Amino acid sequence: MKIAVAGLHTECSTYNPVIAREADFRALRGPAMLKDQYFDFLTHFPAEFVTLLHARAIAGGPVERALYERWKSEILDGLRAALPLDGVYLAMHGAMFVEGLFDAEGDFISAVREVVGPDVLISASYDLHGNISQRIVDGLDMFSTYRTAPHIDVQDTMRRAVTMLVRALRTGVKPVLAWAPVPVLLPGERTSTQDEPARTFYTQLHEIEEPTGIWDASFQVGYVWADEPRATACAVVTGTDRAAIAKAATHLAQNYWDIREGFVFGMETGSIEECVDRAVASKTHPVVLAESGDNPTGGGVGDRAEVLAALMAKDAQGVIFAGIADKAATDTAYAAGVGARVQLHIGASLDPSSTPVDAEAEVRFLLETDQERLREAVVRIGGIELVLTARRRPFHNIADFTKLGLDPHGAKIIAVKSGYLSPELGPIANPGIMALSPGVVDQFVERTERKHTPRPSFPFDRDFEFVPVVKWSARAE
Repeated sequence: MKIAVAGLHTECSTYNPVIAREADFRALRGPAMLKDQYFDFLTHFPAEFVTLLHARAIAGGPVERALYERWKSEILDGLRAALPLDGVYLAMHGAMFVEGLFDAEGDFISAVREVVGPDVLISASYDLHGNISQRIVDGLDMFSTYRTAPHIDVQDTMRRAVTMLVRALRTGVKPVLAWAPVPVLLPGERTSTQDEPARTFYTQLHEIEEPTGIWDASFQVGYVWADEPRATACAVVTGTDRAAIAKAATHLAQNYWDIREGFVFGMETGSIEECVDRAVASKTHPVVLAESGDNPTGGGVGDRAEVLAALMAKDAQGVIFAGIADKAATDTAYAAGVGARVQLHIGASLDPSSTPVDAEAEVRFLLETDQERLREAVVRIGGIELVLTARRRPFHNIADFTKLGLDPHGAKIIAVKSGYLSPELGPIANPGIMALSPGVVDQFVERTERKHTPRPSFPFDRDFEFVPVVKWSARAE
């Protein structure tokens, strides 16, 4: 069996003004995909995989239209050259927004379907924070999404999607796809599967699956910071037993609706000032202070300096702050060298709507790299070790700190631009607190402007009724 593999994988806040360009992506092409740890599991399947292009970036702003069109054309040309094909596997995120284009995944998937024709089976894997539309469902035969947030089952989900595709091709049994939208749109920080009620809700998915009738039961929380017509939660079910599929999709949709009021933040929250006060006064360490409104892995810009200003105002000691994206400040540190004292203008370099900080700092560490865009500098401002970066990036893993000569275990306060804590920072947090800070991924989603989000929708609207409606893929007809 001959299966093509491709995908465009990113999450885009429509409130983020910073355009995502080619340099922001990690692109894999051809045989290199099978050698990468992201796709090496494909070698375990008895199939010939034609690897085309997979481009992946951390969450951010809208993708440049010309880049999207170029990559889409490259993938479509690769599919044409690879014909005849038995199947296509698309490794996606599901919350991509392209300049001037609503439902980018719908545009991409329908274009793939048009090239390969109606007889080729297409399976896709998604992030549970992706958004679904009828156009997307109409182009697919199989679908699977992450079941954990933070995401620790990425490759498991990809494997499920490919397993279904290989199963269908080997047996000749073609599954069908259905979905049931739920008018609820909540941030990931309120729907983490580490906390209730999401933990229990997601554990039922594998119980719903029945090998001969339901191949996969998935549920999309959706991506709340995309003001798009397709922004919604939904159940998505793949299988062969239509009655069982409809029952499962209806049950999941109704269950999610019924528990909607129970989704709350999984850790202590407060304003920037409240959280900084708590962190400074804490008798236990390290306190991990998450700045949620500027979280780059949620679509935040990553250049806001309000938390830095609040820590400086409190003369906080023993702080590691990782980090603030500011190329000019980073380059200034590199030009000065380790040990130098420099005047820095920090923050608001990408999104000028926030307030920068001016401070004198000592350059403590410079990451060795021959690429300016990968520069990372550690500067000391009072009791704060601040990481400056030339590009937007998160600091979620212990190695992100230790490679810069920083010891997160020994810090009193670790400030990171994050929402729920990563699997490596969560266990060392003592305690973890989340600042409900301003930014383009504002946790107060009710105050975000909504021009295109379907209404009514919870939590923007509350006084309305809901009855699940199962919608079938056009492929199921």
